[in-house]
Amino acid sequence: MKLTVAPFPGTRFRRTRRTSAIRALVQENVLSKKDLIWPLFLREGTNIKEEIPSMPGVFRHSVDRISEVASEAEQLGIAAVCLFPYTEIELKTKNCSEAWNPENLSNRATREIKANVHNLAVMTDVALDPYNIDGHDGYFRDGIIQNDETIKALVKQALSQAEAGTDIIGPSDMMDGRIGAIRQALEKNNFKDVCIMSYAAKYASAFYGPFRDAVGASGSLQGDKKTYQMNSSNTNEALRLIERDLMEGADMIMVKPGMPYLDICQRAKEDFGVPTFAYQVSGEYAMIQAAAQNQWIDGPNAILESLLAFKRAGCNGILTYFAPMVAKLLDN
Repeated sequence: MKLTVAPFPGTRFRRTRRTSAIRALVQENVLSKKDLIWPLFLREGTNIKEEIPSMPGVFRHSVDRISEVASEAEQLGIAAVCLFPYTEIELKTKNCSEAWNPENLSNRATREIKANVHNLAVMTDVALDPYNIDGHDGYFRDGIIQNDETIKALVKQALSQAEAGTDIIGPSDMMDGRIGAIRQALEKNNFKDVCIMSYAAKYASAFYGPFRDAVGASGSLQGDKKTYQMNSSNTNEALRLIERDLMEGADMIMVKPGMPYLDICQRAKEDFGVPTFAYQVSGEYAMIQAAAQNQWIDGPNAILESLLAFKRAGCNGILTYFAPMVAKLLDN
């Protein structure tokens, strides 16, 4: 689109910046509470609210508290929560069978929320890393991730989550072919209304460290995840992955991490026009929070600015640990 403007003084851009009312009238992008998905961490125990050291202000919650936390999200007007379990070491195995245990943390928490909170969507994570003694998203044997064998496990995990009542399944594993397999299994087992938000463009990033602490995966990880997560140098590959996942049955797509990959968000939305999300990951959160706590930046305004960047890039929504804080800021 070619833009034409009158020469100065016919055009004075400061006219439309003069007052807050006029600025609001011409604002191009708006951040809403309904754009927010709040990631929540779970752990075993009773009445536990345990702060994560590398993520100040973020907590692990026991299942008996999760309805209270979800109710807070609903009351704040947040659209959805996304559940991630901290799995105890004795439940981590080579075959990762805890991933599809009907009584695992994620499934129990999903049932608890759905029974008690009625206007909030629940999203769950499909990947083996919280349950894998090797710390990987897939089966790891002889130094190699076993793609096709892993898909069979991911299908069982996805079906167990659908049975528990999840609204949105988020496959974050990056195995080739898993979206099609999960979609077919959901259809076959009469879970046709369960959405899939594919982590279609998930990069092998240095920004995930605090998250791995939060789910207890960092200590057990052998090697790295570069054979299945994306090379941070690549953009066209991301679009090919997104197209593939959409063709296999994804309803929504995600780019992860967020701010370092705003160009991918923008290209994805422009090329495909589908519901597009970004994950403002743990490392992004930790950096902003640390700078704010040290009064090096204006925390509230920096947080809002960071989320508006996602909207400007074309995202429909953002997974962010700042969700409850932002909801309160937007109310004010």
